Parts: sequence; structure tokens; C-alpha cells
Amino acid sequence: MKAIVREHYGGPEVIEIKDIDKPSPKSNEILVKVYATTVNRTDWGVIAGDPFIFRFFIGLFSPKLKVLGTDFAGQVEAVGEEVTMFNVGDRVWGLRDEGLESQAEYMVIKQDAGVLKIHDTLDYHQAVASAEGAHYAFNGIMKLKVKAGDKVLVNGGTGAIGSAAVQMLKYFGCYVTVVANTKNLELMKSLGADKLYNWEKEDFTLLDDEQYNFVFDAVGKSTFGKCKKLMKEGGIYISTELGPRAENVYLPLFTYFSKRKVKFPIPQKIRRSLLFVNRLIKEGKFKAVIDRTYKMEEVKEAYKYMITGHKTGNVILEIAK
Repeated sequence: MKAIVREHYGGPEVIEIKDIDKPSPKSNEILVKVYATTVNRTDWGVIAGDPFIFRFFIGLFSPKLKVLGTDFAGQVEAVGEEVTMFNVGDRVWGLRDEGLESQAEYMVIKQDAGVLKIHDTLDYHQAVASAEGAHYAFNGIMKLKVKAGDKVLVNGGTGAIGSAAVQMLKYFGCYVTVVANTKNLELMKSLGADKLYNWEKEDFTLLDDEQYNFVFDAVGKSTFGKCKKLMKEGGIYISTELGPRAENVYLPLFTYFSKRKVKFPIPQKIRRSLLFVNRLIKEGKFKAVIDRTYKMEEVKEAYKYMITGHKTGNVILEIAK
């Protein structure tokens, strides 16, 4: 089969398409014919080995997994003898953020891991775009423990994480202010934003007079220090990025007894996230945002575009039609 691989850490230039052996499912695994994956921030961390702490999970000096990919949507082609949750022909989607070797024509995954059947209303592109960003958004929101009526500011609402977070926060009944760019203001309105700031023309940290229960920085372009004055007493600042000099990792400790705190949402419980997103999809409350679609042979261009930081929602890599 064809697979997208890299032998060592680096930039898009280390990526290659190679012919490798097709995997065979173990007794508790399913073999999936992959139709689509996304090219996302987690994938970039797996390629670059950056931040360095990530290498303790994916390989300290060289990558443990040579084939790229962290999420997928496809069809079950074979099942192990102990598999009871899936059948040949099922359409499935899933995620493993430490690497899943899913940017290939075929992949295997344990039946009880981060994999679910695709809802009937979704195609493969929409299904896979509902995985990685939505997982990180949901982990952050669960850390905040939001409730109806809470005021939340989302900085970076246009990315895969931010656009998912906006929809989830509205589902929970929150008042949501979104910081976005000019071209995506209408998109943010359509996702439910109650108030908007255009970061290309205005600095929300200087103009906003709201007091928020939570600030969710989905792009790491602001800081706790800048946002602190926007937060109510007891408010929480959370970011899916490390922040300047990795401050979002250690500030939770230094703000533990403060009136305004920082939390860092270490991603976990992937299956819980997928089940929640699946529920929202069934209820018509969630639709993943897709920016561009690239073919497998255009994978380097896909990564180059993704790392510009200008994408809206998700970038799809089409493995098969």
C-alpha cells in the first residue's frame, strides 16, 4: 500500500510517499481502508517533534511511528476474531493524538480505542473533520465546567479547535464572544457568536468591557496577563497552546490560590470526546468547518498551508475516493 512517511524529525521536506506492507489486524483490531484524514496541528507536532516534550511520547531521538496521521475516516475491510463492535463494511472515524499511522491507504486500530461508526448524515470529509479539533475543544470545555449563562471569550474562533469550541459552548447555553479575522466574521455569526472582535483591526484586550467567567485561547496568540482584566473573580484562562516560554504549563501552579486562575487542558479520553461530538451531530448541533482539500500526492503542500496559521477550520487530505 502507499503511505505518507518520514524517517526523522523536520519540516515538510522530510515527508515522502512510499510503498510499504499493508497491515493485518490482530484479534482485537479492525483493518480500515482510509478515505480521508486531516492535516492538523497535532500532525505537525508529530512531524517536527516540537515542542520537545512531545518526543517523550512519540520518540525521543527519532519517531517511533514512521507513517504519519492522527485521525481518519474510512471503511472496515477486515476484523480480528475477537472483534464484536464492528463489522466489515462499517463506515468508521477516529483519532489517536500520539500517532495512528492513518495517512496511508490502510490502517489498523483496536475496536475499543478512539473509533466510532460514522453517522449516516456525514461523508468521510465531514466525519474526519469532527475529530482532532473537536477533541481538544471538548477537553478544554470539560476542564472549565461551563454552565448555561456563563460568559466565555474564545480567541481564535476560526481554527479547528476554536470553531468546534464556539459550537459546543453555545450548546451548553453560554454567551460567547469570538475573536476572528475579517473574512470569517460571518462564519462565526453562523456558528452562534454573540459578540465579535476582528483582530486584524482591533485589540479585544483593550476594547472589551465585558467580564468573563472563562477565556479560551484556542490559538495561543494572547496571554493570561493580557486577558486577566477581562475575567471575573473566580474566572479561568485556558489555552490549548503552551504560550510564551511554556507559561501555560506552569502558571496553573502559580495561580492555584489566586482569584483568577490558569488551567492547561492535557488532552485525554478521546472516546469520550468522540461520543459527545457524535451526539451533537445526531442532534444537528455540530458541523465541522472545512477549509481546503488536498490529494494524497499533494501532502507537502497541505502541510505547508496548514503551518501558515491561516487556515479556517480543517484541512482535509483525501486518501481515496
